[in-house]
Amino acid sequence: MRKLVFLSLISLFMVSCGSTLSRKQNPRQPNEESTIDSTAIEAPQQDALEQPKLIVGIVVDQMRYDYLTRFYSRYGNDGFKRLMKDGFNFTNNHYNFIPTYTAPGHASIYTGTTPADHGIIGNNWYDKFKGEYIYNTDDANVVSIGIEDDKEGKMSPRRLLSSTVTDELELFTQGRAKVIGISIKDRGAILPAGHAADAAYWMRGGDKGIFISSSFYMDAAPLWVQQFNNSNPAAKYLKEWNTLYPIETYLASGPDLNDYERAPRSKEQAIFPYDLANLAAENGNYSLIKSTPYGNSFVADFAIAAITNEQMGQDNTPDFLAVSFSSTDYVGHQYGVNSVEIEDTYLRLDKDIARLLNHLDQEVGDGNYTVFLTADHGAVNVPAYLKEKKFNAGYFNERDFVRDLDTALTEKFGNGKLIRNVSNDQVFLNMQSVESIDASSQEVEEFIASFARNYPGIDKAYTRTAMVSTGFTGGMAAMVQRGFHQQRSGDVIFVLDPAVIVYGDKGSTHGSLQSYDTHVPLLFYGYGIQKGRSTDRTSITDVAPTISSLLQISFPNSATGKPLTKALKQL
Repeated sequence: MRKLVFLSLISLFMVSCGSTLSRKQNPRQPNEESTIDSTAIEAPQQDALEQPKLIVGIVVDQMRYDYLTRFYSRYGNDGFKRLMKDGFNFTNNHYNFIPTYTAPGHASIYTGTTPADHGIIGNNWYDKFKGEYIYNTDDANVVSIGIEDDKEGKMSPRRLLSSTVTDELELFTQGRAKVIGISIKDRGAILPAGHAADAAYWMRGGDKGIFISSSFYMDAAPLWVQQFNNSNPAAKYLKEWNTLYPIETYLASGPDLNDYERAPRSKEQAIFPYDLANLAAENGNYSLIKSTPYGNSFVADFAIAAITNEQMGQDNTPDFLAVSFSSTDYVGHQYGVNSVEIEDTYLRLDKDIARLLNHLDQEVGDGNYTVFLTADHGAVNVPAYLKEKKFNAGYFNERDFVRDLDTALTEKFGNGKLIRNVSNDQVFLNMQSVESIDASSQEVEEFIASFARNYPGIDKAYTRTAMVSTGFTGGMAAMVQRGFHQQRSGDVIFVLDPAVIVYGDKGSTHGSLQSYDTHVPLLFYGYGIQKGRSTDRTSITDVAPTISSLLQISFPNSATGKPLTKALKQL
């Protein structure tokens, strides 16, 4: 039974006995009929452990490190700059594995390890045992909370194999810590919140702009969530999106009118302004908000409401709020790294982060909470734009690759059905077909890898045999291996050339092991954090051990990262 239900039952019991139970009060009280003379036992001294009252983890989806510096002069003093100036800034922080996608990124931040251990190898992946694609957080065994009979709420963290720092906090405090995850995306809320959380909430768009959850966490949404949703909170964001400042001042971006951006349906060109109210009907109604900076504002609204209504950081047991701002990713995919839209989105996010920090100051008190800010991956500039600037860049046609590979396998082995699936830059063998030919699976793997290495647009290829039999210690091979899960991953993994993507010719994407995808911000601020800056190379897997060390709790059970002691004060 979930912690929330358990505590509710205890509360009802205490009320029936003519007593009350505070939010964090220990329900175990001496029995009046106990044979032990409680008056003869001296209570131990209460020497409180030095811990922050609240940890706030902020993940900005698709945030490249250079967004901190490229737009720095345009940020206010109370958002990104406050974290950078008054906190600790690791300027050379990277992902140490591929693929660099949202789900593996969030999972790695909070588990302190990589997909090789935590098992989240993509947002979606091919399940070779079921013979079908699966989504990282879908769960047919739960139901939606907040909206009835809706598949968007049938989600849980059950495919996450490792514990999270949030899980370890719950275990350490015997469930007294309050842990909540919030995001536009389900995976951005669920994977950080972990398995033992009080709640995870994500946006349900379409005809309703509300936050929902699943029965994995609760039987019914709290009253404050119901009231928030009943107020039609997203309606105010279906309005005009124009630049925050005069458009001629957006000098950190390319021209607003260009050939590299994808306009919303029913709008001829991807240029400002965007009349969201008129565009909504052709673009998913409230889902349109996700692809604008107002999606981040909507998340900030809900996070602020959660801090207040859940009384987070209001006692001596640390709480944990995991917030993921996902609209940056939607905007980046649609308009690209160099767009005015992405610059405006970050200028507005800066104000939302300032609003969140200001609320924390008021509710919890500056100096009583700790914030970290990072990203789940970066992004590449639009390859068509790079090609125009005479860079080596381009697009990879996966269908052509599969067709040509099938032809080559037929010519080599006399069987054109040796491939079961190609997805996420992985080739899955059809083992039944492989067993019917006069060659081993290792021989087929090596043939495919050799074919891939000589195929236009592919840089490197690695076999399953190499991944499970060799301990790579550096370079690209080690990054591939850290993202390779022996049970869930494919039989051949290939790496595309730099700035070559599987995507349309408008907008941007991510997923590679190139620095534009791996280099992301890492800022720590607040209780227990030094002021400073370091150019030492750090890994995303260092975040959870650092927060665990600050909290003085166990590391997540599969953690491979290290605490970043430069950022921590000697408490």
